[in-house]
Amino acid sequence: MKRTGKYGLLLLLLLATGLAWGQTFNPKAHGVIRSERADGRFYSSRGVVHAMLKNNVPKYAFNPGFTPGEFKKWQQELRTAMGRLMKHPQLSNLPAPQLLSTVRRDGYRVEKWEAYPLPECVTSFLVLIPDGVTEANPAPGILCIPGSGESKETQAGEPELSPKFGSGDTGAEAERWVVAVPYVKKDLVAVVVDNPGAGEASDLERYTTAPDYNYEAVARYLLELDWSYLGYSSYIDMHVLNWMKRQPVIRNDRLIVCGFSLGTEPLMVMGVLDPDIYAFVYNDFLCRTLERMIVLTEPDENGRRPFPNSIRHLIPGFLKNFDFPDIVASLAPRPVICPEGGLDRDLDLVRKAYAIAGKPENITIYHYAKFADRARGNYERLPEGLNRDLYFELTNVDPPRHDVKMNVVLPWLDEVLK
Repeated sequence: MKRTGKYGLLLLLLLATGLAWGQTFNPKAHGVIRSERADGRFYSSRGVVHAMLKNNVPKYAFNPGFTPGEFKKWQQELRTAMGRLMKHPQLSNLPAPQLLSTVRRDGYRVEKWEAYPLPECVTSFLVLIPDGVTEANPAPGILCIPGSGESKETQAGEPELSPKFGSGDTGAEAERWVVAVPYVKKDLVAVVVDNPGAGEASDLERYTTAPDYNYEAVARYLLELDWSYLGYSSYIDMHVLNWMKRQPVIRNDRLIVCGFSLGTEPLMVMGVLDPDIYAFVYNDFLCRTLERMIVLTEPDENGRRPFPNSIRHLIPGFLKNFDFPDIVASLAPRPVICPEGGLDRDLDLVRKAYAIAGKPENITIYHYAKFADRARGNYERLPEGLNRDLYFELTNVDPPRHDVKMNVVLPWLDEVLK
């Protein structure tokens, strides 16, 4: 009996193992998250949250049917909601920013400043001032906010503070990341900041992994403090912008904000909160972040579904209030250029806002070269079950050419400022 029992158990184990080996997982077969119940409920918590996302309707979504009066009322309500979400500290008697150094360049000078926006914080920024710009002859000012992995030195065309900082590109490829110098050559005063956790604001990455910065650690602890990465970054950048307003060499009626990729997020926040900003360079494709979460659901071979963005993009309550196209629409009638397009569905929403505001000419849109001269995909609703590559293809995005499109931004700037 003992021997029979022993072999019987072994046989059961072999059968179970064979069944497991016989089961294959096909990621595409599970791309769309569906309930297996007649009532539509989910056992899977991921399925529950997915359904909640699909049922979410942002409170301050832009309505193309707004009258001009309703549009202005909506703008103010959205501004109030944004202020609540960003939680910018209201501090007074902060130390004045200090000039640290000045170096001469061909046709301009570069000043390095540091500011003290929080009792615990010092933040540095670069100021590029063209020759000929003086207190008697002030110039428009542009605040340049880098993308992920970039430093302020990268965008200013200045030597990196660490060999590990910067894009790692050389020659013409490196030049495509330089933003501030072309603006200076257009006789603007360019001010360049670091993103929190990057460049001079990074931790130990200069010794190890830069320009792969650990943004997530900064974001996580800010969330534990009932703040957010975007709330913090937009507050720091707003502090620098307010300093720009007080500089006699800068025209405070011609303040522009240029954001690349990650930098478009504080750009949007500042644009909503500060009506004094004159114009915006939104250097990224425009998308609905809520939809991006809903449709990016094709799992990998391990059954892990993609997550559209890291924790540094997390602002509790954000999607209950608005999405990116709503925010850009709320900037009307101030001039905006979107050099990397997106879905015409979302861009047309912004165009409608500018028409309602009476300035349809103030929204300028270009597409990636790959999608500019051919029929682009345009969907009222994107299909679920996408991976990242297919998502970018359907939304008219060419990831390898995600860079600063100065070839269209500079001529637009001439028109905006003339």
